[in-house]
Amino acid sequence: MKRVNQILTHPLYQDALRIIEQAEEDRIFCKHDMEHFLSVARLAYIYSLEDDTGISKPVIYGTALLHDIGRGKQYKSGIPHHEASVGLAESILTACGFSDEEQSMMLDAILFHRKDGKQREKRLRSILYKADKASRNCFVCPARDRCKWPKDQMNLEIKE
Repeated sequence: MKRVNQILTHPLYQDALRIIEQAEEDRIFCKHDMEHFLSVARLAYIYSLEDDTGISKPVIYGTALLHDIGRGKQYKSGIPHHEASVGLAESILTACGFSDEEQSMMLDAILFHRKDGKQREKRLRSILYKADKASRNCFVCPARDRCKWPKDQMNLEIKE
């Protein structure tokens, strides 16, 4: 997981993470922090194993760590976070030694992580989408009644 740890320590990643932490300091809803990123990574890896996708653990974890990293740019300048995340991820992934093929798959999943991409050739996209949604523990959230998520999309129980 050397390349994944390189993402974590990359200066662009660290700066972006700090901006998000500051912007969400008083946020009562789900935060876009390391807990969220790692929950998404772990769930995506489990889904990948269950579906026998053959996608490597560093690719899954790297994608999950980067999928919301553009949130700070969204808060500051209104750029949609998935687009801002791709912009940041491009530089970080190259510096961390991910191949062009891996980067293409990862950047696609980050860009489209808010849409359910069920196509077989876009498997990482689908796994990331599912893990991102499942990572939220709405059933124990004290701000659930004020959340903007539609009730039918909330995780109100633990699912398989």
